[in-house]
Amino acid sequence: MTGVARAGTGGGTARMGLVLLHGRGGSADDILRLGAALGLPDLALAAPQAPGHSWWPTSFLAPSAQMERHVAQGLAAVDAAIAALTAEGLDCGRIALAGFSQGGCLALEYAARRGGLAAVFGLSAGLVGTGDAGPTPDPALYGHAPKRFDYATDLTGLPVTITVHEQDPHIPLKRAEDSRAAFAALGANAALHVEPGPGHGLTDAGLTAMRATLNH
Repeated sequence: MTGVARAGTGGGTARMGLVLLHGRGGSADDILRLGAALGLPDLALAAPQAPGHSWWPTSFLAPSAQMERHVAQGLAAVDAAIAALTAEGLDCGRIALAGFSQGGCLALEYAARRGGLAAVFGLSAGLVGTGDAGPTPDPALYGHAPKRFDYATDLTGLPVTITVHEQDPHIPLKRAEDSRAAFAALGANAALHVEPGPGHGLTDAGLTAMRATLNH
């Protein structure tokens, strides 16, 4: 992890904090523009930078043995970004987490494993999972085997928003659906917004949900 970029309100005067996680090939500076585009001037923004502009070198659907080291490094990067905000007086109950694509998967994974946040937004994203559920490839997972979602975190009342295109080349609809169900099982108020047709990108539904939740 190569540092945490900052934007938005600082100096301990922010109403809420928002940690933003970029996607593959993106940067902390890129994703901070998403925070600015929300038009909420009382947010303190923090964005960690992934080494080599990628949180992991493969699909998030890959076997756990290929993913876990990279996920652990990503979780540590999120910890550092949250620490930058708590150092200014924001408690975790006033810090939300959002990410796009790879960053969205990491945001969801952090929330499922750690909890303690105000809200989480996985934009074009799904959970990585806690382990492999079996060796049989699933066509609905683009030929990858399913994962387990054995999280033990109490997420009662946590607002969780997941978005995905109906035909996303990177995020199978099934994984997004399973992710929403996993969060609901942990007690979260989990919503899945499916954009019709093909695509992989930010959606109006996701941005609207972010504004509504963060402005609450």
